[in-house]
Amino acid sequence: MIGEGIQEDVLRALVEQLAVRGYQLAKVDGGPDWSLSIRLGSSDALGASALATWASLTEVGLIADSVGFRGFSVEL
Repeated sequence: MIGEGIQEDVLRALVEQLAVRGYQLAKVDGGPDWSLSIRLGSSDALGASALATWASLTEVGLIADSVGFRGFSVEL
């Protein structure tokens, strides 16, 4: 499971079906942790936010690689 928000296999399926149109990482409340948001479908709005939090970008990179992300934006 990724955090409390989404199962890793569900996220992988969304990525494989090309349902995810964008990924964004951002600091959580200016602290050291990172959150992941995704954009679903053709909408310009983020379809889900704070799917999970991680302590480092390395951890996020491992998840991103395992589910098939091609890239993501980072907001500091």
